[in-house]
This record gives sequence, structure tokens and C-alpha cells, in this order.
Amino acid sequence: MILAALLAAGADRDALAPVEDALDVRYAVGETVKNGIAATAVDVLLTDDAPETVRGHDHTHEHEHDHTHEHEHDHTHEHEHDHTHEHEHAEGAGPHRTYAEVVELVESMGLDADVEADAKAIFRILGEAESAVHDTDLAETHFHEVGADDAIADVVGACLLLADLDVDRVVTTPVSVGSGEATMAHGVYPVPPPAVVEVVERADWSVRGGPVEAELLTPTGAAILAHVAEGVDQLPALRVEESGYGAGGYDFPDRPNVLRALVGDGGGGLVRDEITVLETNVDDVAPEVLGGLHETLAAAGARDVTVLPATMKKSRPGHLVKVVVKPEDATRVARRLAVETGTLGVREHGTGHRWIARREIESVDVEIGGERHEIAVKVATDDDGEVFDVSAEYDDAAAAAAAVDRPVREVMRLAETAYLERDA
Repeated sequence: MILAALLAAGADRDALAPVEDALDVRYAVGETVKNGIAATAVDVLLTDDAPETVRGHDHTHEHEHDHTHEHEHDHTHEHEHDHTHEHEHAEGAGPHRTYAEVVELVESMGLDADVEADAKAIFRILGEAESAVHDTDLAETHFHEVGADDAIADVVGACLLLADLDVDRVVTTPVSVGSGEATMAHGVYPVPPPAVVEVVERADWSVRGGPVEAELLTPTGAAILAHVAEGVDQLPALRVEESGYGAGGYDFPDRPNVLRALVGDGGGGLVRDEITVLETNVDDVAPEVLGGLHETLAAAGARDVTVLPATMKKSRPGHLVKVVVKPEDATRVARRLAVETGTLGVREHGTGHRWIARREIESVDVEIGGERHEIAVKVATDDDGEVFDVSAEYDDAAAAAAAVDRPVREVMRLAETAYLERDA
């Protein structure tokens, strides 16, 4: 579905040639319709010179549960491209390689350095997930379905198509994993299956159950997204230039089983972040407790905490506590605020949004008074990655300043300058 969506959104089919040159497979690209939505469909098929012995394979998956959605329906009812599925489909075909063998194969394909690095990173995510599920050594972990030719074609193909589109950033809204149960060689497991759970623990984006009783997220798809995509709650501001739909295998009665890809210009703005604001007035809370609210509420999920002086009824001095939270965390944070302060009521302003910069923490090496110190700096960027603010972390700067007997503000300035000169 990822391959199909990227092709439908403008990626060049010829970009997939390195995979077809390296493996005994070819990509069959065609069109189909899913619940009224015209979509692109991609199958990975064996070439004519592939050994006949690998063309038949057991539909009971071992360890990984990658492509069961391709088995449980008639594949010929909608696809307009012509192939003999039962003889040529490459699913599970070829050797079931170890992680180390997969890496060696990828390195032998003659890919551009960035594409190779992305493919290897995705397979490392898959390898770590597989080894965690089965408590095996990473280098010796057998990928089974994920180490077969079609899975390698999926991963490397996705990297090639993303490189062809030359995108600067990939984002995804929360990913629906489906529900129900999946049958694998080791038994019946709830959806999402164990390997998918391990992969999404490494992802920046979130998942949600449903909306149908089927397995909607495979380990391979999850690993690709875990490496390339950032999570967003909703589609960010985007001037859409291309779009496309990639078809999946299942057919559902009331919804199209497609993956949509949008390609366009984000415009270099800030990121829209959905929030809600909690607040309460208190006039009998110890200063130490108020000072600790930043830490205790952050642990419960608060994004920001502000304590302001206020005049209460009967002119008593007090404080207004304002807390920024994600809507889904509001109930938990409100309870923690009540427990910590003893307040009898917490107000919620309702769901809104804020515009925020993307923020990352990086370290710089600074020489101060003949000594070298590592100092963290917070880097703020817009959604195109352009840096517009750099701020040294106070605790690191204070520790370095104390060690060399220099003003903290001087150390902060040195660290910020060091980052800007390094990034220039």
C-alpha cells in the first residue's frame, strides 16, 4: 500500500529498477477501485527465471505476520493488471534470511548512500522487534516472511520512491491497526500482533484500534513509517501538489481500504498542536508545592504549567494555576492537579490549538577557560526545518560556569554561538 500510494502521488515507476535488477522479482502496477475510490495496486511477482520451487509457499506465517491480508480474499476481482497470482506472487518466496544476510544483500544492491542507509535502518527496526519478541540475538535473528524477496522489495522500494519524490519531511496521522485476532505459526494473537507492538514502541507516531475487525498494520509497514515519519494529530497546513491512493487487499463493505498520500509544500510555518487549557485558583497552597507543580503535572502529561499571582475573594492573595495539556490527557492531569493542590474545582477552557516550533535538543562541545564542556542546546525550527532560535540549556551551562568560575550567561552565549557556527 505504501508503494502504491507513493506511485499514485507522482513517484517514478522506473525508480524501482535497482530492486528488480538485484532480485528475481518484478513490480506489477495496476489500477483498481475500492468502494468508489480509484486506487493504484502493486504486487511483487516472481520473474520467469525464478526457481519454480519457491513459487509455492505455505500461507501459515512464521514469526512475522506480514501479508495475511493478501490471502483472505479473491485477488482477481478488481485488479486490472494481469498476472497468475498462485504461480507468480513473490510473497514469502526466496530464502528466509537472517538480519545480517538482509543487510549484506541491501549493501550489494548498489543503492545511493541515503537510500541504503534508510533501508538498513528500517530492517534494523524490524530485526530489533523480531529479536525482542523471540528473545534472540539480533545478528542471528531469522526474518522469515520479512526476510523474503517481496518484503525486501517492499522496504527498499519504499525508500527508492521516497528518494525519487525528494521529500523533506514525512508525517502521518494516528495509524489504525484494526482489531480482532491474527493467526500465526505460534498460535492466535490479538491485533496488533507482537512484532507490530514492538515496532510502534520505536515510532514517533501513535496508533488507534479499529475501525474494522482485521489486521490493518503489518510489521513491514509499521517499520517503514517508524523510520521515515513523524506523528501529527491532524494534517498540517499543506499546499497539495500531488495526491494518490494505494490499495490494500481487504475489501470492506462500508469503507475503502486505501492509503492516501499527499505531497506538497508546507510553507515553512509553525506546527498546529491541538490542546486544551486547565486552570484553578488556590489561596492555601504551600510555595514548595506550587513550585513542584511543573514537575508533578508534567509527569502526568502536562505540556506547560504557569503559576500566576492573583487576588482572591475578600482580597486574599492567591495564585492562578494554568496548565496546557493534550485533550486526551485532560482528565488525568486535572485529577493530579486537584490531588497536589487540594483545589475543589478545575476549569477547562475547551479544545483549541497552539502554534508551536519543532524542538530538538542537541549537544555542543565548548572550550571555556581551557576546559571542554558538553552543553545541550534547544533548537527551534519551523516545519521546513529552518532554525529560528537556539537556546542553551540552563542546567548544563550553570554546571560548566561553576566549574570554571564564569558567568552563566557567558557560557550560554558561547554554547549558542558554537551551535550556530557549526550549523552554518
